[in-house]
Amino acid sequence: MYTGENIGITVSDNGIAELTFDVQNSRVNIFNAQTVDELSRAIEFLESQSNIKGLLIGSAKAAFIAGADINEFAPIFSQGPDKILELLQKSNSNFNRIESLPFPVVAAINGFALGGGCEMVLACDYRMVSEDLRIGLPETRLGIIPGWGGTVRLPRIAGIETAVEWIASGKEYSATQALKVGVVDGVTSVNQLNSSAMDVLQQCIDNKLPYLSRRQQKQSPLRHNDIEKNMAFMTCKAMVGAQAGQHYPAPLTAVTVIEKAADLHRDKALLIESEAFVEMAQTQAALSLSGIFVNDQQLMKKAKQLAKEANSSISKAAVLGAGIMGGGVAYQSALKNIPIKLKDVQQAGLDLGLSEANKLLNKRVKRGRLDSENIGEVLNRIEPSLEYSGFDKVDIVVEAVVEKSEVKTAVLKEVEEKIHPEAILTSNTSTISIDFLAQSLQRPENFCGMHFFNPVHAMPLVEVIRGDKTSDNAIATTVAYAVALGKKAIVVKDCPGFLVNRVLFPYFAGFSLLLCDGVSFERIDKVMEKWGWPMGPAHLLDVVGLDTAVHASGVMADGFPERMPRENSSVIQALLDAQRLGQKNQKGFYDYGTDKKGKPTKTVSDEALEIIQLHRNDDNTEENRCSEEEIVFRMMIPMATELSRCLEENIVDNVAEADMALLYGLGFPPFRGGVFRWIDDIGIECFCSMAEQFQHLGESYRTTDTMKQLRNTGASYYSSSFTQSNDGGDLYVN
Repeated sequence: MYTGENIGITVSDNGIAELTFDVQNSRVNIFNAQTVDELSRAIEFLESQSNIKGLLIGSAKAAFIAGADINEFAPIFSQGPDKILELLQKSNSNFNRIESLPFPVVAAINGFALGGGCEMVLACDYRMVSEDLRIGLPETRLGIIPGWGGTVRLPRIAGIETAVEWIASGKEYSATQALKVGVVDGVTSVNQLNSSAMDVLQQCIDNKLPYLSRRQQKQSPLRHNDIEKNMAFMTCKAMVGAQAGQHYPAPLTAVTVIEKAADLHRDKALLIESEAFVEMAQTQAALSLSGIFVNDQQLMKKAKQLAKEANSSISKAAVLGAGIMGGGVAYQSALKNIPIKLKDVQQAGLDLGLSEANKLLNKRVKRGRLDSENIGEVLNRIEPSLEYSGFDKVDIVVEAVVEKSEVKTAVLKEVEEKIHPEAILTSNTSTISIDFLAQSLQRPENFCGMHFFNPVHAMPLVEVIRGDKTSDNAIATTVAYAVALGKKAIVVKDCPGFLVNRVLFPYFAGFSLLLCDGVSFERIDKVMEKWGWPMGPAHLLDVVGLDTAVHASGVMADGFPERMPRENSSVIQALLDAQRLGQKNQKGFYDYGTDKKGKPTKTVSDEALEIIQLHRNDDNTEENRCSEEEIVFRMMIPMATELSRCLEENIVDNVAEADMALLYGLGFPPFRGGVFRWIDDIGIECFCSMAEQFQHLGESYRTTDTMKQLRNTGASYYSSSFTQSNDGGDLYVN
């Protein structure tokens, strides 16, 4: 026997050894430094035994191995190439030794095998899996590539096309998908997994299965001829390059690594992989994407802990207003198996809400994410109503009526009288103060904001807004509901615009100033999209709606007149005065329509250009003088300084949550990691110097006290006291 903290080995009388992963103090098995070292000692034990005929590798947990411990990545990556290579060599040595043991090795894989877990089982001779398996190599989603043999073994097992698809996409695959492409060898039930794997192992021992030839194939060059290889790699590189884009180098790098190693034996091929891994590990994309993963894990852990503090669970919900937002909430709740009452004042509204839910469900069916027979079951969880009947049975209410304070105040006061005293009442307001709305309520302690983003089914973020009188239970219950809906809940304090909209509108103000200085909105959009935003500010305003933007900017101006004065919205107001609302009436900065094939079109509007021309500063020709870098900084400085103020005012708890809110709520470029991660990347000195160049533009371009402090000390946001410390929770590649 061999017994470690995380790995144990038993050897039966008939010579069958069983190596079992059971990482302590973790709900899943992960390859942390301790586990890697223990695996090496376990292999030494196996190599020293003369009576072993075969090895079965399995897990004592409900899942096999989730991958490498992400917590260990950043410290090692920051130490440079030698330390990174050391990290790679330990596991590569382990896996090579498993592949060279003097007896067959079969893996019994349950739950999931991701990242390093997948790479380890590729080193085994046969792979038997349970029906609930999720398997894959998600490293490119973290800005790196597989570094423990994934780019070497997978193409030799399943072919070039499958390897490229799995590695470049970073997706997870089911047991049947993995079986179909030859990555695994058999699928069985969880209960039968061990016995099935043991049967395969015995067949190997009896020489009924060719495990030695399989090993030879994995350690040899690819078997494709030159023409096949050239065609495959040419096609794959073109496809992956187009999909990944310039900001995400890892997917294309992985394909190049597979190509370079195609004619090499295993050990030399692994060197090619390691060199590329080291290169990718030192990119800003890797730092940002790995940071996002860690931030997300912290965010989810915090939300789940908060949810546990709720006095009761959510068994039934209600939403007021069957419009775009209310209908979206009803759909999401029903989809996640939480019955919900959908109330509106008009039958037409209810019909529209149900129709939209049906459309979304049919889209899920087309994408293979839902069985058609389940559509009715989901829709039956939405109970449309023109009355308040049954509201005394709901646990939480989301008010999603029109964004007018007088309407919301009246509706909230009305519904509070219909629900039981312990029920939680929330408002989906995007701008109106929670404290203001709470003034008319009898139980303000049971009231908070629950701000969804449009479209509800697609946008991950929910801002949970705490008012002065909001109780901890109201926050915990609302977070619990958001988590149950599959959303990312971030708790923020009440203020104009809360967090996301508060920092978005200074960004829009920077856009308006650029327009007034003569820079075309089309050029600004192209520059900001090139920088990484999914859409430029003009396009985003059209999507939001110019009427909505003007209304919200008024709220922001009232709240922060020194930084967000109303005149910054003059161009947008002029477009609105010309009845250009954006996409909702097909006319905004752009004109919207469809082509002959029915595909949506977006063209620059001549009318919008004429209106903007009237608001330029004395025929300013800034267009010809403003560089792309200046456009980026003039757009981003107001957003960054406002986010820093939110941190200083404790509107948001820490830099990680602030960054994640903008990623999930606005689509901030993931490869940049968030606003604070971006500032750390370019350096606080660079940021402050650029801000000084533009401080004549107004208060939004003046650095905050925190920024000045960081500049004076040479510190960064993610090394400061504003960063939420890691408490040693489970962080892993998945």
